[in-house]
Amino acid sequence: MTKIQNETAYKAAMERIEELIPLVDDSTPLDDKNLIELDLLSALVADYEEEHYPIKSPTLVDTIKLRMYEMGLNQAKLSELLGISPSRISDYLTGRSEPTLKIARDISKKLNIDASIVLGV
Repeated sequence: MTKIQNETAYKAAMERIEELIPLVDDSTPLDDKNLIELDLLSALVADYEEEHYPIKSPTLVDTIKLRMYEMGLNQAKLSELLGISPSRISDYLTGRSEPTLKIARDISKKLNIDASIVLGV
């Protein structure tokens, strides 16, 4: 199978996918030409997007800020929740320092953040 070579071909494939989506559903036979074309184009587009538009893993700082927003926490409330000083929270959020293993575990549990993000793995 070939691959999408440029942005113009990518956009054309995306337009064709949009045309094909209404023509297939869960009951469409596997040998239907529209379904086969949709599957092929989708795979080509996915490969192109993976190469040209990679999605990076979220940083710990971004994830903490998002969770603070979702939970309605400011830095003072987060420091109370984690039992550390507001200045230490500031250090974490600005990237001046990283949490200790104990604090990382508390961040993971109390903010419900996946341990792999907290540990950067």
